[in-house]
Amino acid sequence: MPQHLIRKLEQFVQLSPEDKLALEAASRKVRLVGPHQDIISEGDSPEHVNLILEGWACRYKQLEDGRRQILSFFLPGDLCDPHIFVLREMDHSIGAITPVRLAEIPAETLSDLTDRYPRITKALWWEMLVTVAVQREWTVNIGQRMGLERIGHILCELFIRLRGVGMTDENSCLLPVTQIDLGDATGLSNVHVNRVLQELRMSGLIVLKGKRLTIPDLEALQRVSLFNINYLHLDREGRRFDANGPVPHSA
Repeated sequence: MPQHLIRKLEQFVQLSPEDKLALEAASRKVRLVGPHQDIISEGDSPEHVNLILEGWACRYKQLEDGRRQILSFFLPGDLCDPHIFVLREMDHSIGAITPVRLAEIPAETLSDLTDRYPRITKALWWEMLVTVAVQREWTVNIGQRMGLERIGHILCELFIRLRGVGMTDENSCLLPVTQIDLGDATGLSNVHVNRVLQELRMSGLIVLKGKRLTIPDLEALQRVSLFNINYLHLDREGRRFDANGPVPHSA
């Protein structure tokens, strides 16, 4: 059941029962991928869109000498590049961080959804625009923010994205990424990431126990991380419209 995707899309447009049934029908082909395995590798020919149902994954590029740059994290409810099937071959890889349960949505099924369900189409437009906005913010993160700001910023983003799909418990959430993963996502060495995490802990901005992150004061962490939530576009008017009425052009 793609309940996390439905909840995510309804941050932008309120979906009707028919919309939700269509998304459920499109997500029936399920595959399991083990941790640290590629869901799809650079050079492969994409034949479908992968929807993360459970678990965490990442988009990454790897250099010939083994150095890796994580370009984004995929959480439950995320579509891994809904437009990717137009490519002849992948120009990056998508790998599982944890055990991942995903739905494989064929290209023709996604095209049918966008042809027949205008609310889903509108929500997917917003979802793709937010994906691009996140990528811009990650570029700023690596290019301009200091180490503490980089790590704090990505922790804020992950927590808020998880909260949007109902995967937080008050001020806590699962954080299954390693310090190496955080370093590959922020351009910092493992030593630097460790030092920043210790500083965030000592200042009381975060609590890390095992794979669980607690943020006692999210606004305080946002301030020190120079985090502005605006790029996630979570205040769309469309989510408040009646899903049984006509599709509003302003949503």
